[in-house]
Order: sequence, then C-alpha cells, then structure tokens
Amino acid sequence: MWGKILGALFGLALLRLPGLFIGLILGHWFDMKMGANLARFRGIFQESADQQGLFMYTTFATMGHIAKATGVVTAAHIQQARHFMQQLGLNETQQQEAQAAFRDGKASNFPLVAQLQTFYQHYGRQNDVIKYFIEIQLGIANASGEMSQQQQTLLQQVATQLAISRIELEQMVAAYRAQQRFNQRNTQRPAANAIQDAYKVLGVSSDCNEKELKRAYRKLMAQHHPDKLMAKGVPSAMLDVAKRRTQEIQAAYELLKSQH
Repeated sequence: MWGKILGALFGLALLRLPGLFIGLILGHWFDMKMGANLARFRGIFQESADQQGLFMYTTFATMGHIAKATGVVTAAHIQQARHFMQQLGLNETQQQEAQAAFRDGKASNFPLVAQLQTFYQHYGRQNDVIKYFIEIQLGIANASGEMSQQQQTLLQQVATQLAISRIELEQMVAAYRAQQRFNQRNTQRPAANAIQDAYKVLGVSSDCNEKELKRAYRKLMAQHHPDKLMAKGVPSAMLDVAKRRTQEIQAAYELLKSQH
C-alpha cells in the first residue's frame, strides 16, 4: 500500500496527472515485490507472521546492504552473517531464506529507505527494539575490525530513518566496540583498560556513583530482556542473542560493582 501512495505522490509532483498513473503502477509493483519477500519469511518464521517476518527480512536485507556499502562483500562479512545465523539457531531452510534476504539487500537498487519506513511503522514506538536492530547492524559493519566511511554514512542513514540521533548512534558504536574489547578480556585479570571499557558498555562515566551505575545497568537489562523483546514482536530466534547480550552487560556491571 505504501509503495502505491508514495509512488503516486512522487509521480504527481513530477509529471502531474500522467505521473500519478505511472507512480501508481510503479508503487503497485514495489508493494507486490515487498509483499512477496515478506510472505517468504512469514512461511518460515510462522509464530507471529507479519511482524516477525518483517523483523527478520529487514534485519538480513539491511545487513546485506551495509556489507556491500564499500562495493565488495568481504569474507569477514559473510563469516559474520553466518555466525549470526548460527547464534540464532536457524535450521537449513531458515538459513537459506536469511541468505536470500541478505542477497536482496546487496542489490544496488534495493529500496532500503522504503523497507526501513515499513519497519519503523511497526516498531517506531518501541525504542528498545529499534536499538536492538541497530546493534545487530553494528556487528556486520564492524566485521572487518573497522567500519569504512561508506558504512558509517549508511549506518547514520539507517539510524535517521529509525529516529535515532547522531549522538545516540555514536554512543551505541562506542558501547559496541567497548563490549567487543571487554569480551576479549573478561577471562583475564581485570585491568584498567577493561574497567574503562566496562564503563562504556554501561554508558556511564568513570566518576559515576553507585546509584547511577545501578540505574544504567537496570535500564540496559530492561532494554535487552528477552521476554520484553518477544512481547514487542522480536522473533523468538533472536532472543538467544539478546540473552547473551544481557550476560555481557551483567559481566561488565559485576566488574564495576567490585571496584566501587
């Protein structure tokens, strides 16, 4: 439906009445294509058809688009995507569908903005879900160890479409990178840099008091709580990843609590 509406308005603005009909035709084609893509996922992820199929398709298609941002999808991007599918516990058929969505996203003419607008219509009022979605995209953007300028620009465009400010995105990127470093060190003796990373994971300054630390911890735990995410339409396949994220947050909090 949104494809027809947007196509009609765009055509009318450019070519007046003839453009209106052209826009309707193109918009109808877009709606049919998008509907077919989502229907494919609804057949695989059957729990809560429309919403969860939308989440899964948009997740993997956006991952594909970000991976292709520099022009070439590297082995690291493919490995990251496969690793994420394994984390989700997808069966062979589900992995094939996720790979198909990833390929859709790699196409230069993939309608990313329209797809994100549809996603936002369903999840826009659920900020926790939006941030969780962006955290997933950070994984593919950092697959090679460092984001390219093209990927940074594209991530900002994704965030903008989902009403996430530049400052919020920068905080999420910093927290993600700190979390990766912290995970590499958490089996070793706590060092000063590990402690600093733990503060960044929780999004607080190193001079915060115990009350501020606990508040930040509880907020992040609530944001990533699997039951809450599932109630908001996140597919159950995604919940194991959310559970691991809460464990990482808890590990950072326990380290900092021992220092206060």
